[in-house]
Amino acid sequence: MSRVGKMPVAVPQGVDVSINAGQISVKGALGTLVRPVHELVTVVNDSGKLTFAPNDDSAFANAMSGTTRALVANMVTGVTKGFEKRLSLVGVGFRAQAQGQKLNLQIGFSHPVVKDMPAGIKVETPSQTEVVIKGSDRQVVGQLAAEVRAFRPPEPYKGKGIRYVGEKVVLKETKKK
Repeated sequence: MSRVGKMPVAVPQGVDVSINAGQISVKGALGTLVRPVHELVTVVNDSGKLTFAPNDDSAFANAMSGTTRALVANMVTGVTKGFEKRLSLVGVGFRAQAQGQKLNLQIGFSHPVVKDMPAGIKVETPSQTEVVIKGSDRQVVGQLAAEVRAFRPPEPYKGKGIRYVGEKVVLKETKKK
């Protein structure tokens, strides 16, 4: 059995978990998340602890039990604490501004870049060169951060662009005369 799949997921107070018809639903203070459960995995709610077991002895069922356990653990964390990604804009004149559910970026193009945020995602700009994306679904938060970074990824000579906070950009040496 998968090492990750063997560990139970503790359900904290204030979180509601319901398992039915091949779906698991987790409801908490920050929202509700629903995810389908693979038919090769059995999920059991045993008084505040979720356990995951493969339905047969195949390696795929074993792997899916660990994957399902990790996804459900992220769902429980998301509805209790939430997830966030921080981005930093590096470059002269690079600015970001949150306007409701839109992120307006001035990143050196002749036009501003506007990114719409889906429902359940909050975007904040504590300063003009910092963007914070928050939400309860880890996959959506990470995907949106990657999409915003893809507008202008850090270039290797000056390091200008959009990067994750804490990301190290290795600069190349310039051409010699």
